[in-house]
This record gives sequence, C-alpha cells and structure tokens, in this order.
Amino acid sequence: MSRPIEFQNHPFRFLLYLEWILLAFSAISAVFPFRSERFQTNFPELTIACLAIFGLMGLRLPTSNQRNKLLYTALEIILILITAFLGGGTARLFPFINMIIVTRSCLIFQFTGRLVVASLSFLLILITLSQRFNRFPLPPRAQERFWFLTLSFMLSFGLALVFVLLLMNAVLSERQSREKLAIANEKLRQYALKIENQATLEERNRIAREIHDSLGHSLTALNLQLETALKLWQSNPTKAQSFLARAKELGSKALQDVRQSVSTMRSHPWQSESLEEAIALLAAIFYRSTGVVPICQIDLPYPLPPEISTAVYRIIQESLTNISKYANATEIKIQLITRKNLNLIIEDNGRGFDVEQNTTGFGLQSMRDRTLARGGEFKINSAPGFGCQIIVDIPFSS
Repeated sequence: MSRPIEFQNHPFRFLLYLEWILLAFSAISAVFPFRSERFQTNFPELTIACLAIFGLMGLRLPTSNQRNKLLYTALEIILILITAFLGGGTARLFPFINMIIVTRSCLIFQFTGRLVVASLSFLLILITLSQRFNRFPLPPRAQERFWFLTLSFMLSFGLALVFVLLLMNAVLSERQSREKLAIANEKLRQYALKIENQATLEERNRIAREIHDSLGHSLTALNLQLETALKLWQSNPTKAQSFLARAKELGSKALQDVRQSVSTMRSHPWQSESLEEAIALLAAIFYRSTGVVPICQIDLPYPLPPEISTAVYRIIQESLTNISKYANATEIKIQLITRKNLNLIIEDNGRGFDVEQNTTGFGLQSMRDRTLARGGEFKINSAPGFGCQIIVDIPFSS
C-alpha cells in the first residue's frame, strides 16, 4: 500500500469496527466499579483518554514513511503500557488490545516488521502479568495455580498471535492478488484498445492500397487512352474511336474496382484466373495503352499462397502504372521465378530517377509495404537516364 489508510477507504472496515467494540468494552471496564481492590482503576479518565486516542489512531495508518510507521507503533505501545499499569480492570481486556496492534502492524509493515510487533506484544503481556504478580503476593498453592494458568494463557495467546499473523497475511495476499489482477485487466484492456486502433489503421492503409493499386491503375490507363483519342480525333477518327472504346472498357473496369473495394475488399484481385493469366492480362492492357509489349518470363512450378499471389500481382500492377506514367520506356521485362524464395524482377529502359530523392511516393511505398508484410526484401536500382529495376524477394515460410 502506497497511501495512508483512511476511514473512507479502509481496506478492512470490519476490523475498524471490531477495534472500536473492544476499546468500548475496555473503556466501560475502566469506569465500572469492582469489589476487589486489585481490579480498581486508579486513573479512569487517563485510561479512557488513552483508549480514545488509541481508537482514533486506527482511522489513519501510515504506510509510506518508515519513520512514521515506527513512531506510530511506539505511540501505540506507550498507550497500551499506560492502560495496562493504570487501567485496573481494563487489564483483563489487555490481550485484545495487543491483538489490535498486531492487526494494524500487518497493514503497515512487511512480514519482518509484523513478526517484531507480534513479539513485542507477547513481551508486553509478560511484563503486565509479572507486574500484577508482584503487586499482589499469593500463597504457595495459589502461586502454583497462578503460574499454571499463566503458562496456559501465554501459550493460548501465542497461538492466537500466530493465527492472527497467518490470517492477516493470507487476507493481504489475497487482496494484493486482486489488485494485481485488476491492474493486469486494465493493462490488458488498454492493450486490446491499442491493438484495435492499430488494426483499424492497418485496415485503412490496406483499403487505401487496394484502391490506389486497382482503381489508380485503371484510371491511369483510361487517361492515356483519352489523351491518345484526343490527339487522333481530327487526323484519324477511326483509330481515335477504337481508343475511346478502350477507354470505355477501362471506365467500366474502374467502376468494377470501386465496387469491389468498397463492398468486399476481396483477397484476390482477379476472379478464377491463375497468377500467370492475371499478369498476362496486365501486360495486354499495358500494350493497348502504350504500344509497348512487356516481356514476361514466369516460372511457377506450383501455385503460390493466395496472400503472396495478391502481393505479387499488386506489385506488378503498380510497377506498370508507374512506368506508363513516368518512365517513357520502350522495353519492359518481368521475371518471376520460384526456388527457395519467390524472386520478382521488373525492369525498364526508361528515363529512371534518383533513388535517394524519389522513393517516397505512395505507389513505391505500397509495393515496399506489401513486400515487408510478407517478410521479404524490396530493392530499387535506378538512376536518371538508365531505367529502373525493382527486385522483390519473398520467402514462402512467411
């Protein structure tokens, strides 16, 4: 416990009520008249005051500063000694007051401090009993009986102290376990919330990549078809019309991509085609848009896992989109082979770019993210005037 225990948040309020009940009985016995002189209270007002102070001390227990803990316990012992020597009949309830000290020590000390306080309580009982024996001498037979009862009482009191210590240790351990469990549950809730937010962010990025890779590719090709049709409209209307027809097809394809991205966000960007057929379709679309035929070398002896196939398809699609928009290339090669890993190489003889200054675009970042998500490596080799080479290496174990 790191903060003082107050009445409003006392960890074991029933113990506080029990303390007050025992102290109330002690206060009543201090003012109750006894026939025997040995049980008369010499200073009832002082005894009641000590008991009241002792009871009020239970409202706030020091739990942070070791010095305050020691001073608090020392004051409790002083009050008990005053009550024991001046309380008269109150001394009959003296062992119960000692039990209160032991229970409080369990709330403010660690196990070693609890043992020390319990030992001091036992010693206080011995001092009190010896003081009473010296004040009222007994005959020999009565002394034997007194010592027998005293030893029995001390044994019972010692066992009671051990029981209180074990009980309080068990209760405190159970309480600490519940507090740790509550803290762990709160951390788990926060972690789950963080994971949920991270998953939401990743899903947003995935949707953005899907829209960019599918819709962006179709719109880029559509734009090229429309530009060509505009250039040929006056000089060659028949050929321009064919480009417009192709533009209409690409518009329908773009609309289909939007519907797919918004409605289902499917894992596979193609229907029932194989990866080789999907790549061939991309090459055909690129040829119709640019007039350049990509050279495809594909060696896939067995089907790839769906998540790897999707990543490869999107990387090739984005690469062709970038080439058609920026490279102005006349020769394109796509090499896809599988050995221990999947190796994809896309290269062109276009105008290239400075790798150090121009690799932060969404398309390149999307290709890199898809590769890294599969545990692979993504490299770009390019320079102004020397084309571009993209190398993707993806392990199948990812």
